[in-house]
Amino acid sequence: MSSIAERIAEIREKLPHTVRLIAVTKQVSVAAMREAYTAGIRDFGESRVQEAASKQAQLQDLTDVTWHMIGRLQTNKAKKALEQFQWIHSVDSLKLAQRLNQLAMQMSCQPKVCLQVKWLSDPNKTGWSVSELLQDLPALNACDRLDIQGLMTIPPLGLSDLEILNLFEQTRELATRIQKQHWSNMPMQHLSMGMSDDYLLAVQAGATMVRLGRILFGARPKISNTTESES
Repeated sequence: MSSIAERIAEIREKLPHTVRLIAVTKQVSVAAMREAYTAGIRDFGESRVQEAASKQAQLQDLTDVTWHMIGRLQTNKAKKALEQFQWIHSVDSLKLAQRLNQLAMQMSCQPKVCLQVKWLSDPNKTGWSVSELLQDLPALNACDRLDIQGLMTIPPLGLSDLEILNLFEQTRELATRIQKQHWSNMPMQHLSMGMSDDYLLAVQAGATMVRLGRILFGARPKISNTTESES
């Protein structure tokens, strides 16, 4: 087995310098996260607010880390998420965006967010359909306490490489379409797409951020500070 540092180095060699590597640390130990940090990782992605809080308390000395919320975010966890994360990739509804905007105004912060797009029917995924997102753009642009940076997508399971690539390319084209409408609060500069099994396809399609977990850390062990029921 190669070390975490070796795996990170191997991935870095495959990524253009313009692509941001987010290490997905759900169910990854704090010790392993420190190894990743020593190897140059400065972006950590978590799926659960409570698990992230425990790790952040133990990693307070790493002052130059950026924390990314990549899991589904319930509106009742929105305030905690704003307190803990600089990026929220999984804004999947107008309701959530407006709640985050309201809280960000109260908290005097301006989180960077991505809008999650759902291309195909999948009961395990959330997000806007294209038609829903286009309809909601005026209301989203009015959420001026959110720094809406771009789009995020997760392909459903069972697709071929060609189908996955096509989905990623459609996401890029949608971002360009929105960008050309010149919304004041939606520059659409980033595409958060690509995980351990498909990140090279995502990069090929124009991803600016990839979210990699298993390929860096191996199969996830369960650790004591994980709360399984929280989402």
